[in-house]
Amino acid sequence: MGHSMSGVGVLDKAVTILAACVDGASLAELVERTKLPRATAHRLAQALEIHRMLVRDAQGRWRPGPRLGELANAAPDVLLTAAEPILSALRDATGESAQLYLRRADERICVAAAERASGLRDTVPVGSVLPMTAGSAAQVLLAWEPPEAVMPLLPRCKFTGRTLAEVRRRGWAQSVAEREPGVASVSAPIRDRTGRVIASISVSGPIERLGRRPGDRHAMAVVRAGQRLSGL
Repeated sequence: MGHSMSGVGVLDKAVTILAACVDGASLAELVERTKLPRATAHRLAQALEIHRMLVRDAQGRWRPGPRLGELANAAPDVLLTAAEPILSALRDATGESAQLYLRRADERICVAAAERASGLRDTVPVGSVLPMTAGSAAQVLLAWEPPEAVMPLLPRCKFTGRTLAEVRRRGWAQSVAEREPGVASVSAPIRDRTGRVIASISVSGPIERLGRRPGDRHAMAVVRAGQRLSGL
């Protein structure tokens, strides 16, 4: 599988199972990829599923689970550490909840958030796993991906390839009742030092406050926040 062995048998087997599930794996595929006995592969995959390190998709194949992202993001992270005050400032500037999303395969995870102190809130708890098929943050996380990484997802998306082209052109995304009725959002990219998009920063709230063109109101603030977190 291309990773080092520690000599701790059960741990090495569990890591081998996790690595084999990156793109999804049925039990038969697990056995083929790991060369483990079928009963061993099944027992370990089930145990990793109990710990939420693996989850089953709609086809019953195992995929990386949310606990992996939660553990990774629990460690001191340059982006997360820098994001806390910037999310708070973005919330204060816009009056709306602010979130930071990372992509995990065909899902996105909210890894940091700053919520409104009072009033009607659009709460996305840290650790929430949301689809890559709807919402302005999903648009941002997909817009700069190569076509071969986007095309398989597009038929399931609430937005189109034309939407993603527009996101690339203007540098931010907006959505209105796309992921959830009554909710609007605006998102912008966060880039690493090479310019690759690694995360999305967003504000979200009720359409009654953000309106049908939330980008007109908040895009510049969100874009500036994304720029401040880029290149860390």
